[in-house]
Amino acid sequence: MLQKKICLIGNNLSNGGADKIHAILSNYFFSQGIDVHNVILIDNVTYEFSGKLLNLGKIQNGNTLLKNLKKFKLLKDYLNQNKFDFIIDFRMRNNQLKEFIIAKLLYKSPFIVTVHSYKTDWYFPKNDFLAKNIFSKAYGIIAVSKEIETKIVEKYHYKDVKTIYNPLEIEKIERLSSEENSIDFQYIIAVGRMVFDNNKQFDKLIDTYSKSELPAKNIKLVLLGDGPQRKSLEELADAKDVSNKVIFLGFQDNPFKYLAKAKFFVLTSKNEGLPNSITESLACGIPVVSFDCKSGPAELIDNRKNGLLVENQNFEKLASAMNEMASNIELYDYCRGNAKESVRRFEVDTIGKKWMDYLKI
Repeated sequence: MLQKKICLIGNNLSNGGADKIHAILSNYFFSQGIDVHNVILIDNVTYEFSGKLLNLGKIQNGNTLLKNLKKFKLLKDYLNQNKFDFIIDFRMRNNQLKEFIIAKLLYKSPFIVTVHSYKTDWYFPKNDFLAKNIFSKAYGIIAVSKEIETKIVEKYHYKDVKTIYNPLEIEKIERLSSEENSIDFQYIIAVGRMVFDNNKQFDKLIDTYSKSELPAKNIKLVLLGDGPQRKSLEELADAKDVSNKVIFLGFQDNPFKYLAKAKFFVLTSKNEGLPNSITESLACGIPVVSFDCKSGPAELIDNRKNGLLVENQNFEKLASAMNEMASNIELYDYCRGNAKESVRRFEVDTIGKKWMDYLKI
């Protein structure tokens, strides 16, 4: 039997949730004897990946239009030369015309569109006709949550839509989480990029934390992540008189050693897909307090069993949930005891086999 060839196309191989899934799946497919090729558009690689790499982000000469045309030609030639069995696309798709050309003219092999956020206009054109037809030639559409799958079917009327959850490298997480960190105080934790779309709502988390019982109990709030919003968040913590209780640690190569020592993880996003931060926190053995936002948390959190699921965007109830998780020892121990087992179903071999079945390999 001839070796299968798969091309994984992403924005980059660093920082983002979809980019991490791209990297993890490259490792899994490679381990199964598949000839894996990776294409990225931005020159940023921090995740471990497997297979060959075409880094289109290294193209620097010329203005933006010329660079994009050169990237398009290189990608077209690469796909034509290799004749892949499958193309799996992890990118967000914001340029309607460009994406229509890619989907209709560039992808000659069977291609799979992956959707990693409930905010589907990051993936589908705003024009209704284009949105419902752009992926008509696709092998299928993979959603990372059931809620996203339902939305795609109901809003865009595609039929070949399936949910495959994000894979989780549990063994690697357990190994990295065992490393020591230098923190010698009690804390809760949140993780994410500090950017001005404010999807993570760290500003409201800081405000909610300042109004909760946690500062008085000397349970601090640790934030992992960085970005242009960080300075304003630091100023907010100062204005709320909790600057000595809100600890900014920036981007960390190994977030797991901080997750594992936290009391619990908090998610305050406006929307998600299937938050890796929740599954990774549970894999580190800590409970989660999260808004029931669209989408993902309700498919990951069994309320009062491995965490607390809070009415979406109700910050008063979020403060109450944080207080309860910090003070109710019986609830806390029960949720902590169930955390790791609750995410065993996402282990990379389990999810990888779902992909192999889906691709009929």
